[in-house]
Amino acid sequence: MSDGNDTDAHTPVMVAEVTEKLLQETSGIYLDATFGRGGHSQALLTSLDSTARIVGIDRDPVAVHAGQLLADADSRFTMISGRFSEMTRLAADKGVKAFDGILMDIGVSSPQLGDPTRGFSFGLDGPLDMRMDPRSGVDAQEWLNTASQEEIGSVLRDYGEERFAQRIAKAVVAERPLHTTTELAQLIGSAIPARVRYKLAKHPATRSFQAIRIFVNNELEELKLGMSAAWELLNTGGRLAVITFHSLEDRLVKRQFKSLTSLPDLPRRLPIRNRELSAPARLIGRPLKASRREVVANPRARSATLRVIEKITSDRVKS
Repeated sequence: MSDGNDTDAHTPVMVAEVTEKLLQETSGIYLDATFGRGGHSQALLTSLDSTARIVGIDRDPVAVHAGQLLADADSRFTMISGRFSEMTRLAADKGVKAFDGILMDIGVSSPQLGDPTRGFSFGLDGPLDMRMDPRSGVDAQEWLNTASQEEIGSVLRDYGEERFAQRIAKAVVAERPLHTTTELAQLIGSAIPARVRYKLAKHPATRSFQAIRIFVNNELEELKLGMSAAWELLNTGGRLAVITFHSLEDRLVKRQFKSLTSLPDLPRRLPIRNRELSAPARLIGRPLKASRREVVANPRARSATLRVIEKITSDRVKS
């Protein structure tokens, strides 16, 4: 396991793009809601002046330790242990009520994937854990060994968009108890028809492992709650930047941003004209993908999408 100071083991994606889109001044207060190993925070600190401040949040204890080391080295940074869905309370505990910019980088970090004891990777043999915070909640092993075939199939279908979800779920129930990532990965591979398996561009367990991880950590609900909290915490003129790595997350972010950047639907006879209204937020450019050069250097960046909005006002006319 990483000692918490291994920041080089994880390469943050689209650092230049995040810095350019998120920072409008060299001062202010910012939130890195998914600290990870601190790559984005450190890049932002490099671009900020001595009066600026960054608060980091993460629920992974190893990431929190890395953040505490950064806080010891730079007084402008403060690290908090917790879920980003609880950012309002966590920030208030540190005396912060609003931010000029908030970053949410959704997904699993390279150190988490590379540590077999965490159970995130189908390519490394380890316990079936998959929890972002190994100290709390039900791990993947307990869930897989006790859930019904119907529930397992639904999770694989809904969160992994796995075509053979029910076949895999049936195989899991028939072969359990399962204990390791290797056991699960091999079982998934054998459940998928050979004619399909040999044509897959990715490992046959990719979608299922993604689905189980999302379910175990309640990631989509966390993302919804986190974006709502982030919006409320933004100062007027502040920006929210969200990086996603798969379609489920990106669709959720896209819908939320669309609702914040669209005018409300008003009855035709209401004595208010559209030109008298303004959406509460505006999009900052188009969704961004990592450059070809970055993808070559960091293959993990190939699936990343960055979306950014700026808060214009917290008020809007309701129909």
